[in-house]
Amino acid sequence: METFDAIYQRRAVKHYNPEHQLTDDEIRKLMEAAIQAPTSFNMQNWRFVLVQDKSLRQQIRAAANDQAHVTDSSLLIVMTADVKAWEKSPQRYWRDAPRDVAEMLVNWMGPFYQGKDQLQRDEAMRSCGLAGQTIMLAAKAMGYDSCPMIGFDPVKVAELINLPPDHVVSYMITVGKAAKSEWPKPGQLPMEEVVVHNRFS
Repeated sequence: METFDAIYQRRAVKHYNPEHQLTDDEIRKLMEAAIQAPTSFNMQNWRFVLVQDKSLRQQIRAAANDQAHVTDSSLLIVMTADVKAWEKSPQRYWRDAPRDVAEMLVNWMGPFYQGKDQLQRDEAMRSCGLAGQTIMLAAKAMGYDSCPMIGFDPVKVAELINLPPDHVVSYMITVGKAAKSEWPKPGQLPMEEVVVHNRFS
């Protein structure tokens, strides 16, 4: 599928064929696409929790307002990030770069994030956002549908997936084979309202 086709055809699909399974190769292909998403300082701070255990999916569904696509989709991905990735052996993020470039960036990371909790959390959310859109477009290109989700109790989901204390839950994504067509797009705002040239009036 062409990139622009995937962009325009992607929809938030909530009704899936519960009998459909993604193969291990398809899941790997999806995750290999996901890790191509950019991150600040190349820190790759996203952590993708692939929830395939049926019992756990049921528990997460209960924490997500009983939304059926949590269990009916072929794959549930909890998008999380390590907010402290910037300080965990950062030289590994630049191991294949020229030495002077690697040293400059690694030495810059600490002062950039140290003591800035909000920035660290913002970075986690940015990374998950970029990776999530990559996942959803890749899924569409593979012939599947997806849905980003925020309608759940993040504290309960964090508990269920045993989230480490220095990680954060961003949102969830369901992926699978659509069981029925979604509504037409409900309405896009005009370009004049959302595109600002140079500065706000």
